[in-house]
Amino acid sequence: MKIRELKAILKKKKLDFALFYSTGIEPNPNMVYFSRYYGMGALIIPKTKPPFLIAPEMEYERARKSGIKNAYKMDRKKFFESISIILRKKGIKAKNIGIDKSAFTLLAYKAFKKHFKRAKTKDLALDCLRLRETKTEEEIRIIKNAFNYGNDIIKKFIKNIDGFKTESDAAAFLEYEAKKIGLEMSFPPIVASGKNASMPHHMPKNTRLQKGFCVIDFGIKYMGYCTDMTRTIYIGKPKKKEMKIYSLLLKTQKSLAENIKIGDNCGKIYERCVKSLGKYSKYFIHGLGHGVGCQIHELPNLTLNSKDKIQKNMIFTIEPGIYIPNKFGIRIEDTLLMEKKPVLLTKVSKDLLII
Repeated sequence: MKIRELKAILKKKKLDFALFYSTGIEPNPNMVYFSRYYGMGALIIPKTKPPFLIAPEMEYERARKSGIKNAYKMDRKKFFESISIILRKKGIKAKNIGIDKSAFTLLAYKAFKKHFKRAKTKDLALDCLRLRETKTEEEIRIIKNAFNYGNDIIKKFIKNIDGFKTESDAAAFLEYEAKKIGLEMSFPPIVASGKNASMPHHMPKNTRLQKGFCVIDFGIKYMGYCTDMTRTIYIGKPKKKEMKIYSLLLKTQKSLAENIKIGDNCGKIYERCVKSLGKYSKYFIHGLGHGVGCQIHELPNLTLNSKDKIQKNMIFTIEPGIYIPNKFGIRIEDTLLMEKKPVLLTKVSKDLLII
């Protein structure tokens, strides 16, 4: 993606190259972003020469089919030693190296330093997050396709909702529908019914769906990019007060999503939400939103005191919620693409569905 921009950062910070690695268990988001490679190995981006991948033999063919033209084989049992040898053969200095410290485990860093004893490292984690904060035209195309899949799955979920008996049953349906078309989950789906909905990150249980509000938070991963959406339904017959609270949250969510402008301060958007919720703002216990991309939580942060500003081609969520302990919880979440005006990527009705 923005390899040219990263090289400019390397030159400014006087770094010889950037090194991103993955053990293959969980894809490294920066490796995925810069190379479209998901396997075990390392991505090297020198400040002046073309980038290249280093992968074990079992992943070599996959590395060759990524977005990076050049790939070399490594000995997986001598991970960082192999990287050091290839760098020397290519005549690339290793005095000052840029790494993503947020993705470097202590064990890996110890192994890295064993073979790069004299090298100094600088953290590129925030630089990479800032590069990924605004999306390219190619990324936007991929993400729109991802949301088409995500929207279809949620719509299918709603059509079949009468057939779910337990929270885990409902969550399994979402996972199955995603896996059936070869997609992964952005995160384990949340299905929280009745009193469980008062916990924003409740994990589905193998218990009957309780009467009351039921929060469904779901996202898939397509070509390395995440989706995120939350809808709240009602099981049983809602009380007038519950309907009134839902209407307040929906009105707040819609107003915030529709009126965001380029240049808006994210902390101020959060404050507008708190003001709109009035006396119920004390039950709003998390951030208003976050960026979405190769990771489910990226920049910008729409939180209290955030200094981030909305820019063109950002993709982010707006997800106010009201959570009254041991009673109920409601959350409504859309993901937006910021063009001249905000564009909804989550195209599923927010009107309260009563079943």
